[in-house]
Amino acid sequence: MSKSEAIIEIKDLKTRLGNTWVHKGVNLTVYKGEVLGIVGGSGSGKTTLLREILGLTKPTSGSIKIFGKEITKASPKTLLEIQQRWGVLFQQNALFSSLTLLENVAFPLKEHTDLNPEIIDQLALLKILLAGLPAEAASKYPAELSGGMQKRAGLARAIVLDPELIFLDEPTAGLDPETAAGFDELILNLQSTMGLTIVMVTHDLDSLWTVTNRVAFLGEGKVLSAEPLQELIKNPNPLIQAFFQGPRGKAAEKGFTLESGDKHGNEC
Repeated sequence: MSKSEAIIEIKDLKTRLGNTWVHKGVNLTVYKGEVLGIVGGSGSGKTTLLREILGLTKPTSGSIKIFGKEITKASPKTLLEIQQRWGVLFQQNALFSSLTLLENVAFPLKEHTDLNPEIIDQLALLKILLAGLPAEAASKYPAELSGGMQKRAGLARAIVLDPELIFLDEPTAGLDPETAAGFDELILNLQSTMGLTIVMVTHDLDSLWTVTNRVAFLGEGKVLSAEPLQELIKNPNPLIQAFFQGPRGKAAEKGFTLESGDKHGNEC
């Protein structure tokens, strides 16, 4: 990860929804090649921030630059060009129920490229395999797939255009611990092999320990801190302490520490 190149730059972002200020001055930079987690308590504005970064919601004021371009004032044409450089895995996967897995993954290629159908199918199948799914799953419909397979299918579609940037919205929500751990490993493998920059909104403390380089904590309408999780959990801010020092937070930290120790021991 190089801090010399910023992929996303958010400055003094303010968002008012009704009579409530959700964001009161958010400042955040995402650097090329890193995995950044975004966390915070309920109502802290995580989903709203993600929607603003994706260009789905306009902030009240402030700046969001992605790949050096201001998206809050971008024309539809410019915004579309930028959006084609990223992929998104939505919380509910957003798969088309009437299309097979192969058709779902191929959909962005059909919409945004002039490739012939045979090449599109080959590329879609390649991404399905990269997402850790068997080739025979390509002909199945979403309802025929398990929750973990649907997540992988959504991720396959998110990477089908070979994006530089990936957004993950609660990627392990609803998965059992073993399946979630496998998905975390998949994210790390794809990040490494494809050179991705990843922004992940999650409540999964195990994922935060396993996957992220830094974690940004939203609270009081701003980013209270953005740093490696090992440092963030030491932050004395009461909101941060309440989030990470509960039973689940301590269990996740202990599990990560034990696993890291085991790996270190094996390597030595």
